Amino acid sequence: MRLADSLLPRPALTSPSLLAATVTSLSGRAASRQDLWRLLTDSYTVDLDEVAAVLPRQEPEPDWLPSKR
Repeated sequence: MRLADSLLPRPALTSPSLLAATVTSLSGRAASRQDLWRLLTDSYTVDLDEVAAVLPRQEPEPDWLPSKR
């Protein structure tokens, strides 16, 4: 974000459905996952935990304990 832009208020995305739609629309313009985060946070005020919940996981959760049979 440019310094001059940091003084302008950004719209807040508070609705999960609106957030999901915005992430989907920005996904086409983003070259990577990091680029998607940058586009989203440069343009909007968001709860990063909510964004993380909307984005698909890149890696599966680790299996800490082997399953017992």
